Amino acid sequence: MCLAIPARITHKLEGDMAVVDLGGVRKEISLALIDGADIGDYVIVHVGHALSKLDPDEAAITLSLFAEIAAALPPQ
Repeated sequence: MCLAIPARITHKLEGDMAVVDLGGVRKEISLALIDGADIGDYVIVHVGHALSKLDPDEAAITLSLFAEIAAALPPQ
């Protein structure tokens, strides 16, 4: 199973690179596969690459669902 998650772009770097926020974790990703992404936009990230832009409301719903799932899991 593959998982792609929403992340918000916080900084754009040289070339097609950017920094995204993944629930407080900052990660450098490539924007080479999409056009027009800018700071503040949400993107779907899979293995270090943004696959598409995502509507902010849709991103909030998805992130909320992930939070609910994490809260329902037994402590590890």
